[in-house]
Amino acid sequence: MTDGKVLSVNVGVARPNPAKRNGGLTGIDKLPVEHAVDVRAPGPKTTGLHSGVVGDPIGDVKNHGGNDQAVYAYSREDYDWWQESLGRTLPPGMFGENMTTVGLDLNETRIGEVWRIGDVLELQTTFGRIPCATFAVKMGEKQWLKRFAREARTGTYLRVITPGPLRTGDPIEIVHRPAESIGVSEAFDIYMHRKEELARLLVAEALPADLRQEIERRLG
Repeated sequence: MTDGKVLSVNVGVARPNPAKRNGGLTGIDKLPVEHAVDVRAPGPKTTGLHSGVVGDPIGDVKNHGGNDQAVYAYSREDYDWWQESLGRTLPPGMFGENMTTVGLDLNETRIGEVWRIGDVLELQTTFGRIPCATFAVKMGEKQWLKRFAREARTGTYLRVITPGPLRTGDPIEIVHRPAESIGVSEAFDIYMHRKEELARLLVAEALPADLRQEIERRLG
């Protein structure tokens, strides 16, 4: 059964990053592409291939990319919510996502879900997007980071389970939903604002290892 579909596939162009004092590049400027793109596990964050989407650049390889952030998805439904709230048009790729979805409620997506996209590609949800200064500069909205974090409409990062092509119009099917987990949006809200509930995140087996270690340290 189809749970949603890929509305747009977006690939970045490396540009100078105005949010960085010492220069550097960013790949947050993403535009829709008409052709299929190959998706594979990129390896470790700093030493691997960085993005899971072949040809998609990442500037800050310390904080972005790697296996647990191989692909970033954002929904058209959440874009529509933000459009009404901000009073401006938000086209696919505006938030720097590789894949704009439609028909999936990403706020209810659970950490560890496995999506089959098209006939081959399988991706697993890992965690929501923690906003950064580069995102704030791109949006140009007052107190954007706090506002984005408060609403917890984060989209979701995904790791690659089975590599394959990604194309506009591909159906998305949820082929596995873990019994013991937590929603991506709720997990993000706990991480950012409800520190007394951090232990709840540890029930999600698919939680990225570095994030699990950080939470365990904070819990003492």
